[in-house]
Amino acid sequence: MAEPDYIPANPDPREQRSDPARNLAVAVYILQALAFFLGGVTALAGVILNYLKLDDVRGTWIERHFRWQIRTFWIALLWGVIGMLTVPLIIGWFILLGTSIWAIYRIVKGALALNEGKPV
Repeated sequence: MAEPDYIPANPDPREQRSDPARNLAVAVYILQALAFFLGGVTALAGVILNYLKLDDVRGTWIERHFRWQIRTFWIALLWGVIGMLTVPLIIGWFILLGTSIWAIYRIVKGALALNEGKPV
């Protein structure tokens, strides 16, 4: 089995929960989830946090979560804009629904992996 290309999580769950980088990733997942109720502003705040702290987590298992969160934000934004532009054509509603389901899946999958101390 090959060595991972990142620093793995501490196997002790209590130690994991006290890791500031892990707690920041938790906060960003929460901000992304709140975006569904607060018009997306919290997702923007979350991705800004990701970019500001990305260098601090480089090479750790948390970096994968940060990249996952960043990709989730940008892809959801792209498809959200496409969906909004095509709402008058009716297909936009389906695009928005699909984008929402996809984003919820990514947030839940990432948060569960983070809770287990695993990279995404």
